Amino acid sequence: MIYHIIVNSARTGEKKILAVKDVLEKAGKSVEIHHTLKRGHAGQIAAEITSRGEECAIAVMGGDGTLHEVLNGIRNFDKCTLGLIPSGTGNDFAVSVKIPKNIKKAAAIIAAGNVRPIDYIELSNGLKSVNAVGMGIDVDVLKKAYSGGKPSKGKYLASLIYCLKHFESYNFTVEYLGKEEKHFGLIAALGNGTQIGGGIKLFPDAKVDDGYMNLLMVDYVSKFRMIFAFIKLMLGKINAIKEVTAVRVKEASFSTEKPCSIQAEGEIYENMKLEAHIVPRGLKFFMP
Repeated sequence: MIYHIIVNSARTGEKKILAVKDVLEKAGKSVEIHHTLKRGHAGQIAAEITSRGEECAIAVMGGDGTLHEVLNGIRNFDKCTLGLIPSGTGNDFAVSVKIPKNIKKAAAIIAAGNVRPIDYIELSNGLKSVNAVGMGIDVDVLKKAYSGGKPSKGKYLASLIYCLKHFESYNFTVEYLGKEEKHFGLIAALGNGTQIGGGIKLFPDAKVDDGYMNLLMVDYVSKFRMIFAFIKLMLGKINAIKEVTAVRVKEASFSTEKPCSIQAEGEIYENMKLEAHIVPRGLKFFMP
């Protein structure tokens, strides 16, 4: 079986790539390196590899965005095992599944071959997410963080603070657990991993292999209470905020009065409905 390393070339230096290749080859693995050349290329590479019908392993050297591209490029989940060597900005999914930042240690997990099936989220239009999808203030935070150059953890945090101060709540309707509710809120999101935005723990209790998504909704919070809510959010205690609804679901559907944007692993999609279900244990993944 060939171990294909798909590298986000914009964020990963040759020295790191060679170090990962060395770890895998010393473990007796046959390795091929694939460099991304543009946005969306990682998914194209994954599609080409997994369309051959052969057993393969794909190791993503990048962040959550590159992992998202590869996940959506995979054409044959039965014959593909996915792994992650984090080298992005936020690396939120890596934190969720306890993959170390040290690239040699992350590569050693793949070389050891400890594979576990994990869940992923699938939207009604076929888009897949391994970490989190959402609409509302998280999209605005990302748009602001992406403006004016490459995002960083500090820029994510500054964008979050700005958006908490200026974001206007809006109406949305949600269907989940056999009921329909109307909300006027800041955010509606579904999580498989525990965090987004480089450490914002929206789903502190989430597990990637329990067969559920964690649904989170935050209703309108007054400017006076916002500072207290922000502190709880940063401490990973968002469920303690009274305006928060947090439940585990297998499927959920959100609708808004006007078309809205959603984000999945930090990738923004315009005019897309947030309607999703969990695919339990549908993805083979190299785990610690």
